[in-house]
This record gives sequence, C-alpha cells and structure tokens, in this order.
Amino acid sequence: MKKKVIAGLALGALLAYLSVRGIQLQGVAYGFRMIRYGYAVPVVAALFLMQALRSFRWGLILNPLEKIDQLSLFSVTSVGFLAIIAVPARLGELVRPYLITKKSRIPMSSALGTIFVERLLDSITLLIIAVCILFFIPLPPWVVRSGFLLLLATVALLILMFIAVVKRETLPVILGPLLGRLPARYAERLKGAIARFIEGFRIMADPALLISVSALSIIIWLVDVLAIQLLFLAFDFRLPAAAAFVLMIILIIGIAIPTAPGFIGNWHYFCVLGLGIFGIPKTDALTFAIIYHFLSVGIVIALGLIFLPFNRFSVSDLRRQAGA
Repeated sequence: MKKKVIAGLALGALLAYLSVRGIQLQGVAYGFRMIRYGYAVPVVAALFLMQALRSFRWGLILNPLEKIDQLSLFSVTSVGFLAIIAVPARLGELVRPYLITKKSRIPMSSALGTIFVERLLDSITLLIIAVCILFFIPLPPWVVRSGFLLLLATVALLILMFIAVVKRETLPVILGPLLGRLPARYAERLKGAIARFIEGFRIMADPALLISVSALSIIIWLVDVLAIQLLFLAFDFRLPAAAAFVLMIILIIGIAIPTAPGFIGNWHYFCVLGLGIFGIPKTDALTFAIIYHFLSVGIVIALGLIFLPFNRFSVSDLRRQAGA
C-alpha cells in the first residue's frame, strides 16, 4: 500500500507541475478578482443536489436487499465520498459498503455488489453522452480510445452480470477452474463471497427499478454538466453547449487515475487539458480548475465532516475488509 501511496503522490505532484508550468501566477490572481462569484451559490446547490441524488439512487439499488431510510443513506454517502477523496490507495471506495453494513443486515460483499452496479450504470451513461457528443464536437483521439476501452470493459461486465443474475447455475462452471486451484476451505469461502456479491446485482432482475435507476444516473450527470455550465458563466467563457459535457468526461477520465488525496494534480491538469480543446488560455483554465476543484471538493468535505461523527471508521477497518 505504501508504494501505491508514494506513486500516487508522485504522479499528483507531476500533474500539478504540468498544470502550472509556463503560467504567470499574477494572471491567476487577476482571474480570481474577475470571477462573478454570485454564480457560486447555484453551483454549490447543483453539487449538493448531485450528492442527494446519488444517495437516493443507491437506496433504489439497495432496495431489493433491504429498504434503508434516506437520512441514513445520505449520511453514509456523504462520509463515503469524503473517504474517497481523503483516504489513499482507493481504500476509501470501501467506506460506503462498510458503513451501510453497520446500519442494516446487508453483508459487506452484497453492499460491494451494489457499488459495482452503480459504477457500471455511471459508465454506461457517460458512454452514451460521449457518443452523442461525437455528433457535434470531435473529441481528442486519446479520449475516444479511452472511451472505446471503457466500452469493451462495460460490455464484458454486463455479459458477466447477466450470466450471474439470470443463469446462476452457470457461474460455478465458469469459476470452477479458478476455485479448483485453491485449498478447499478458501474455495468455499470465496464461493460464498461471490454468491453474496452477486446478491448486490438483484436490481438487474427488476426491469422497472433498473429503468428508474438508469434515468437517475442520466439526471445526476446532467446536473454535473449544469454546475460546469454555471461556472462557465461565472468566468464569462463563451463556449458551445457541448463543452461542459466534454470537460466532464475528460475530468472523469482524469480523476479515475489514483493520485494524491483530493484529486490534487490530476483534477487541475485534465481540467486545463479539456478547456484547452476550446481555446481557453492556460492561465484562465487553471483559474477555473482551482475554483471548480475548491467548490466540488469543498462540498464533499463539508457534508462528510457533518456526518462523520455518526459514521466512524478507521483505515485499519478498511484494510481488514480489503484483506477479506
């Protein structure tokens, strides 16, 4: 884990350096003075709405396992996203499923399965958005290649999920060669964990619920686009309507790279990269990246700290869960 943390910090520092290289800091300071800060209120409201919608969507995914009240869901979601940006080596991804097991009878493996479904639906939504954007704005080749690889991975996962949910009797046959190489006691434990993990996919067997969750996924990312568009207005960036979609996709690709806590470095670098496609000067793009990062991470930290006293966890807890 220490090697991953060090590598992430080093990469974050490199991307931060690339973000500020060749920039006059006086220009960034001037940019801060020229922003119309009145737009910050609706931007923060949109980011808050995203968090509320995420917790509500997760509740729908969890419903086939157990119905959980919305306050608990929002509380756990807020602390979970705080952990994602604060805990290194992606261990923060385990916080939401770990905490929800403390407030329900849902096993950890099944809770992880629901997070897997959530991530898959987000990937599908973003791929649909990216394909639609291609009709209006040609994306950079590296974005198209990344999207193509994500498409292949998503299709493969969808096929596996379909087999796991609809044809459960086929799964032991597929996993047989892998489980056969393990000692009997470990094979049985792994088999049980996989079965519980697949329980988290139960939403896939409910078409009406799946459609509702998919629609929510689209709304969540449209709200994110709205936040970016409002921030464009704050900076008086006169960009085409599709620019906010393009920037969102590029940012998501960028922050998927494990770097320093808080996405410092990769957020700023990929934001500058995305705005550069539309001719925004690097100084203005970096100013935008700093403000957007501050607001986005700030709302996550604020909500997480509010609910942290009611949802305590430790890194050692997460390491044990990762080991399990």
